[in-house]
Amino acid sequence: PVPTISWRRADGKQIPRKAKRHRSSGLLEIPNFQQEDAGPYECVAENVRGKNVARGQLTFYAQPNWIQKISDVHVAMEESVAWECRASGRPKPSYRWLKDGEPLLPQGRMQLEQGSLTIANVSLSDAGMYQCVAENRHGIIFASAELSVIAVGPDFSKTLLKKLTLVKVGGEVIIECKPKASPRPTYSWKKGKDILRENER
Repeated sequence: PVPTISWRRADGKQIPRKAKRHRSSGLLEIPNFQQEDAGPYECVAENVRGKNVARGQLTFYAQPNWIQKISDVHVAMEESVAWECRASGRPKPSYRWLKDGEPLLPQGRMQLEQGSLTIANVSLSDAGMYQCVAENRHGIIFASAELSVIAVGPDFSKTLLKKLTLVKVGGEVIIECKPKASPRPTYSWKKGKDILRENER
């Protein structure tokens, strides 16, 4: 006689409640399939003459999707840049980096690890358009950002050179000079028009 058909998961877990059975249970439909729905399933057919089981494995796959993208950065020369991009996907996406469309490799000041890119001691040659690429066998996505490197001449507008009054002869005086500048400036000191040179004092 026509068998009765039932469904079960071979790993002992419950079949999701959202699952629907059609055509006298001969068809199992799982809407909105998610990772937790993946696993081994069994279709059991049974009548008075016996029983037979068919087993299949449902596997969850998803193309990459951005969780965290990179954004444009403006930095002064000799500073550092750190970018990180993260993507979801199944299987887990791999990452690579491009600069102006060309592949980037870890070397010297440039470190790449998974979805992170670090550039130490930035120079003008580092300026350009960077891309983080995330991919698995189901898709590939790109996130782009521009690195602008700024050169700044020495600026004393935010530096305060205080007038110092020597209270005691033979005491010590420290005057700090910290202008904003990129790249780092070289320093020289003058007293009046005369250049100061280092001596025992």
